Amino acid sequence: MGSSDMERKASYEDVSGEPGGLGGVVSTISSSRSPLQPPEDTEEEPFTTYFDSKIPIPEDETHSCFSFRKLWAFTGPGFLMSIAYLDPGNIESDLQSGAVAGFKLLWVLLLATVIGLLLQRLAARLGVVTGLHLAEVCHRQYHKFPRIILWLMVELAIIGSDMQEVIGSAIAINLLSVGKIPLWGGVLITIADTFVFLFLDKYGLRKLEAFFGFLITIMALTFGYEYITVKPNQEKVLQGLFIPYCKDCGTPQLEQAVGIVGAVIMPHNMYLHSALVKSRQVDRSNKRQVREANKYFFIESCIALFVSFIINIFVVAVFAEAFFNKTNADVNQVCVNSSSPHSSLFPNNNETLEVDIYKGGVVLGCYFGPAALYIWAIGILAAGQSSTMTGTYSGQFVMEGFLNLRWSRFARVLLTRSIAVTPTLFVAIFQDVEHLTGMNDFLNVLMSLQLPFALIPVLTFTSLPTVMHDFANGLFWKVAGGLLILLICSINMYFVVAYVRDLHNLGLYIGAAVLSVVYLSFVAYLTWLCLIALGASFLACGNTGHLGFAARPELFLLGHVDSDTSVTR
Repeated sequence: MGSSDMERKASYEDVSGEPGGLGGVVSTISSSRSPLQPPEDTEEEPFTTYFDSKIPIPEDETHSCFSFRKLWAFTGPGFLMSIAYLDPGNIESDLQSGAVAGFKLLWVLLLATVIGLLLQRLAARLGVVTGLHLAEVCHRQYHKFPRIILWLMVELAIIGSDMQEVIGSAIAINLLSVGKIPLWGGVLITIADTFVFLFLDKYGLRKLEAFFGFLITIMALTFGYEYITVKPNQEKVLQGLFIPYCKDCGTPQLEQAVGIVGAVIMPHNMYLHSALVKSRQVDRSNKRQVREANKYFFIESCIALFVSFIINIFVVAVFAEAFFNKTNADVNQVCVNSSSPHSSLFPNNNETLEVDIYKGGVVLGCYFGPAALYIWAIGILAAGQSSTMTGTYSGQFVMEGFLNLRWSRFARVLLTRSIAVTPTLFVAIFQDVEHLTGMNDFLNVLMSLQLPFALIPVLTFTSLPTVMHDFANGLFWKVAGGLLILLICSINMYFVVAYVRDLHNLGLYIGAAVLSVVYLSFVAYLTWLCLIALGASFLACGNTGHLGFAARPELFLLGHVDSDTSVTR
């Protein structure tokens, strides 16, 4: 190791070993060979991922504070990230919110989107500053047993999200084919075309990002068409957005509000965003460039989530205006009068209308004509297809990072797709397209349970000076981040408890109680490490290096070298 590297390592050890600091928990364990060092077997096929060639950032001397040229160069990762806010699960949550609560919960959607933006900022900063995405940092920082548990939990979240996305695409295909293509057929079609689209980045990362931009444009146009057709009351839309109050709301509306938060903030999206920002050419030894990258990625994320928020408003407002307080009998009558083949979906009774993305399309077709149904289906197909692709990227980043896989590209795609899609195919074969609400409720609960396993690590590592160096979270972001994560996790736990309570089965109650002890123990372990990273050094309890982090000096060195440079010893 050269003298400068020795100085950096000594500096790292000084930081992690200072009295009252993280010396006990953030140990200076060093492997015999840096994980950044290339394999000794030079004949081995080079390991490739999605960022073999990075997009250069142009210099713009004429605009020192802000440059549209630079913003355009950084544009892409935020829009791919924003697709998780537009997946079929979110669309279903939107339409149910409109049908159950009218315009009254739009402010919850706005608040959830803002909270999501702040959390995504942390994930993006981690990727920019360290040159590693969240799964890679977890692999280097956590010990083997907790990181395997963490990986399994994140994989469960990805599987749950992927099932909703693939099923959403399959439902859209079923609607477009007038029921001729069954649910399982739509799943197979979605799997096949996802494989095709995923290799678009072989023709350039910008072309792939442009394709995602095209799909977002389709969603904006299709759901915007529905908005213009239905003509929601604009005054009620504005009141719902900016007056945080829900008059005459009961348990259904409260649970729907909780469902909105759970649908918007997705655990796997933290891992995805921290990886996508690595696609830009940033010299991480230059603090000005790192600071600039953080600024432009945040601006791009703001723009991308604003677009996704507008699209979500379109869906909520359409169903709030047209179907709030409607009964099954109301819809049944309209569908019969319009000679819809789907009128039997709605029994002729006075129960409140319940909709999902399938029934939502049918209802739109009954009230506003076949064009509304088919345009709705096109929008759902674009949402399902785009989110399925980003979900696949998330799965590969997570698996590569946590397990340090060095497989061929095709093998990685095949494995991650198989893990996520196999249960989806079984559901599609044995479940009817008209009765998927119960499965969606279960998947929402599953993903809610996994949120701490993305939010806690991202706050932990962005608060560690030994990982983020000069870009570690300040006091404001530590406190605000901690409170936001506590709020989000508490809201989602309420949703889980409400779901379990409605099962009315003693055996399931006992099973849930046992699993909750194990689950809460692991969450407490991650929280303990997070609190130490936030500055509560008294919780370190002396030298607990073997129980906590397995920090590597390489992460400190990352602050001084470019991401494409190997650290040798």
